[in-house]
Amino acid sequence: MKFKEEIDRRRTFAIISHPDAGKTTLTEKLLLFGGAIQVAGAVKSNKIKKTATSDFMEIEKQRGISVATSVMGFDYKDLKVNILDTPGHQDFAEDTFRTLTAVDSVIVVIDVAKGVEIQTEKLVKVCKMRDTPIIVFINKLDRVGKDAFDLMDEIEQKLGLSVMPLSWPIGMGNEFQGVYNIYEKKLMLFRAHGKQSEEESLEFTDLSDPLLEEYVGARAAKTLREEVEMVTEIYPEFNREEYLEGLLTPVFFGSAINNFGVKELLDCFVEVAPSPTNSETEEREISPYEENFTGFVFKIHANIDPKHRNRIAFVKICSGKFERNKNYQHIRLGRALKFSNPTSFMASKKEIVDEAFPGDIVGLHDSGNFKIGDALSEGESLKFKGIPSFSPEQFKYIENADPMKAKQLNKGIDQLMDEGVAQLFVNLRNGRKIIGTVGALQFDVIQHRLKHEYNASCRWEPINLHKACWFTSDNKEQLANFDNYRVRLIAEDKYKRRVFLTTSEYEIRMEQQNFPDIKFHYTSEFD
Repeated sequence: MKFKEEIDRRRTFAIISHPDAGKTTLTEKLLLFGGAIQVAGAVKSNKIKKTATSDFMEIEKQRGISVATSVMGFDYKDLKVNILDTPGHQDFAEDTFRTLTAVDSVIVVIDVAKGVEIQTEKLVKVCKMRDTPIIVFINKLDRVGKDAFDLMDEIEQKLGLSVMPLSWPIGMGNEFQGVYNIYEKKLMLFRAHGKQSEEESLEFTDLSDPLLEEYVGARAAKTLREEVEMVTEIYPEFNREEYLEGLLTPVFFGSAINNFGVKELLDCFVEVAPSPTNSETEEREISPYEENFTGFVFKIHANIDPKHRNRIAFVKICSGKFERNKNYQHIRLGRALKFSNPTSFMASKKEIVDEAFPGDIVGLHDSGNFKIGDALSEGESLKFKGIPSFSPEQFKYIENADPMKAKQLNKGIDQLMDEGVAQLFVNLRNGRKIIGTVGALQFDVIQHRLKHEYNASCRWEPINLHKACWFTSDNKEQLANFDNYRVRLIAEDKYKRRVFLTTSEYEIRMEQQNFPDIKFHYTSEFD
């Protein structure tokens, strides 16, 4: 297959939502309909013993939540589909925000009963800033929820999206009978607790056909006709170009847990979603069709296989063809690296790939060479833009709970910090280690992973801190004075950069006045 054709057949997207909207369940069912798995797992279920494919970490299986982005690829209708299932919980938003830099479109999952929730608003705001094309999937139609028109209004008002329903529900909860697929002019009938099949898809180009009453009953048929007529009058016709520009948002209805509405979503998605798009660097814009390889690291996962203690850097291919055992330039380190075992993913399951194309995500075994945001190329010096870095807002001292396992604890902390969702600070005065995170739940995850992946025990001790501020200055005298004046609150991060650990916003303002030649930075990405 030609290079251009390989690129054009890629579809790389993220699934995002507020926690418990059904994001991971939808991912699982997309994999099922895509033929990538034979049995769909469950995020939370007493009956289904198989856990979700994307929730492969032990803590995810136990808690029924996603705490790390999973990458899954499969072929569907001669297309290569790459799904990135992201954490929904706000305490893991940093991982999700970075993942959004590596995708070309997104599917937003909304719970029909809860409507638009706060985390969904935050994530969609990031997508809109990037003009990322969005499709909305309204989930859990087998439960009683909000009126479909009210949901359309809520999506437009809270998310600022211009919506176009491409399917429409016939009842909900106990009265849910299916959806009318406006995009394909088909009637999809719902069978409770049964797997949706092709036979339940009926061609229905004319809703005035009396046969509709036979399938859904007179009352439901009358309501459906009236509502679809209102949809066609109120909302604009679907225009793919407007969708690709982020100006129009298609909306689908379904029930992921019941396999309903998922195949229609997938079929439409692969048809209209964008193939790989241009990437922004500080130097120039990169087209995926360029011959020379470029890519960047958007995620690092430590200990992805606990049996082998390996660490994987996730690289988004932006242009050219990536080839196994070929030398590529690591821009930050300024040296050539060769990768003998690049991998593709089905969550934690990996297989070695000989080549990869723009839109693909490859995993590179990492012995400590990579940081989030690192660029690889065939020699051109590039720095990719838009990869976010966050200042920690939660802090705790980390202490060794088992003196016999100090080595394991230090190794675990070192590797987990490289993932970029938590940061380590060492107080220069007393040498105590402080972990900073964006959300409190991260501390539970770190403690659990240290115990189960590194056989190390830790305990947390409270510390009253407000923010971490990195600081720089060309005025060496002021730096020395500041070090002496604030020695109790000065630490170093993992890369030996000085950090001012403040206890209040007022304290920061005072130091900015007292030391005018010192620059304070709320994130570590300032060089």
